[in-house]
Amino acid sequence: MNQRGIPEQAEFFMRRAIQEARTAADQGEVPVGAVIAFGNRLVAAAHNMVEKLRDPTAHAEMIAITQAAAALGDWRLEGTALYVTKEPCLMCAGAIMLARIPVVVWGVDDPSRGQGQSGSRVLQSEDLNHGCRIVRGILQEDCRNLLQHFFQQIRRKK
Repeated sequence: MNQRGIPEQAEFFMRRAIQEARTAADQGEVPVGAVIAFGNRLVAAAHNMVEKLRDPTAHAEMIAITQAAAALGDWRLEGTALYVTKEPCLMCAGAIMLARIPVVVWGVDDPSRGQGQSGSRVLQSEDLNHGCRIVRGILQEDCRNLLQHFFQQIRRKK
């Protein structure tokens, strides 16, 4: 961690999450990418696959959590950090808590659906047996631009 409490490799891992988000956009998915690191090692990388799989739970975070659990051989992802381009939704926040991920880093806030800093702030709830440290705004403009461009393209097609 640096002096501001931000993981040293935050930009490196967020850039990797942005690559995943671009892959999602190229496939017609909402451009959200997520990676999970264990120390300095990448153990999972995923992007939204809701449309491809026709599965409303196929969010980048959910897929990355499944990959990381398989890679580490444990559903408890203690000692990991999740890097995601957009603030997690309620479903993903619940999975993050259940997986006991201690650090969540995201690029851009999602005031309408996010549950970390926005909404009910599930990731900050003191009523749950697991909390996590949140770092926001890493490569925020890059993450925001990806989402804005994607939705502008969608609107133009209508």
